Amino acid sequence: MQHFYDGQIRRYVTQMIRLLSNFTYKDGKGALVKVPVMYGDITRQVGHIMRDNSENKIPSAPRISVYISGLQLDRDRVSDSTFVSKVHLRERTYDSAGKEYLNTQGKNVTVERLMPTPYTLEMTADIWSTNTDQKLQIMEQILMMFNPSLEIQTTDNYVDWTSLSVVELENVNFSSRSIPVGTESEIDVSQLGLKTPIYISPPTKVKKLGVITNIVMSIFDESRGTIDLGESMPELKSYSDGGAESPTTDLEESSKVKRKDTASVRVTTYNNLDILVMGNVAKLIHKGKIGGVTWNQYVEAMPGKFRSGLSQLQLSRTGRTTSINGSVAIDSTDDRNLIINWDTDTFPTDKVIAGSTGNRSKIDYIIDPTTFNPTVQKTAGTRFLLLGDVGSASNTDGPDAWKNADNTDFVASNNDIVEWDGSKWSILFDASANNEIIYQTNLNTGIQYKWTGEEWVLSFEGEYRNGTWHLLF
Repeated sequence: MQHFYDGQIRRYVTQMIRLLSNFTYKDGKGALVKVPVMYGDITRQVGHIMRDNSENKIPSAPRISVYISGLQLDRDRVSDSTFVSKVHLRERTYDSAGKEYLNTQGKNVTVERLMPTPYTLEMTADIWSTNTDQKLQIMEQILMMFNPSLEIQTTDNYVDWTSLSVVELENVNFSSRSIPVGTESEIDVSQLGLKTPIYISPPTKVKKLGVITNIVMSIFDESRGTIDLGESMPELKSYSDGGAESPTTDLEESSKVKRKDTASVRVTTYNNLDILVMGNVAKLIHKGKIGGVTWNQYVEAMPGKFRSGLSQLQLSRTGRTTSINGSVAIDSTDDRNLIINWDTDTFPTDKVIAGSTGNRSKIDYIIDPTTFNPTVQKTAGTRFLLLGDVGSASNTDGPDAWKNADNTDFVASNNDIVEWDGSKWSILFDASANNEIIYQTNLNTGIQYKWTGEEWVLSFEGEYRNGTWHLLF
């Protein structure tokens, strides 16, 4: 067993000394004099110093000395030695800058208290006095308190279940002198026998409160034990390069998604938090409010140590067997933001689409053809992803900006990828005829998109519901 010492018996002795402290007596001049209290079992060296290394000097009086006279195991109070009491504590967040506690949750710990061993501590208090009146004044103030006992507290620790005890007066020896007194001038000493039940506790285990971070539940497929991840992402039109609309994220609408099973899932259960990933920034979503919980609060509540620049954010999406990863750091200016350095090797691979000017896996712009004029950007090899229809087969004269060089009309549909080859437009990706899942990256913004067979969505950016993301410390 490893060495440990917590000064438990010492604390009981200290409380006994405090219990008998601050009593006074009135001297012949009517002045109140405080009676000093000391621990009686002093070392020989200290005793010689107090007596000035002289055998002819006796301690001054009045004074009270307290010392241990007995310590016995109390078998009547012995309990199950294998019992362990667990207490879960949640501290308030401490603001080191403002030097105050905030009204938010901070660190969490689990305290495992082992069964203590009961003892009975017996102590003796010697009351030294120079005359009978002095002794009576001191004893009267002390004796009236034991009715029937006094309560003491050794610590103010909330989880210390042995801190409270009682002190009982067992016996009183009024005088150390014999009758008749005779001619000796020996100092009169009265003795009080005190007894208190105490506990001596083994070391307590203090653990950082664990949070469940990985749960596999069987919801849709009981035989496989799988759960769907979902594709809750903002609509693509919010990110049009045409500039007609500003980016928006409707959390209520984004939750109405198609559900599919996947082979594996991570479930982050702390406060059921979702996250919103936009570019290289992630924000926590708590009860629909973006940024309602800061990342500093989150990492303090989770087990493990957050390492800025080394800890990783892992994202899971339906249809992917591997996660999308990136090293993270909390924004020093705004701890609601988690700055992500993406590992591009974990991104889905863009599909190479053949064209008259070459084979490429990227698009140049995402535009709404009804509001965007391609004339300025119409250079050979430029590719556009359309957010609306261009022309119509029934229209004999389509929009001039989308005509070919020979003035013929060009017709394309929503979600198509088109290219200008220098003289005419051509459809490289016909959305109406393709159900295959493919990925394309917008070179203008650097954002990758996914074709689901019905619509273009952000490939991994957007809202991640609780269970589809994991912060790896």
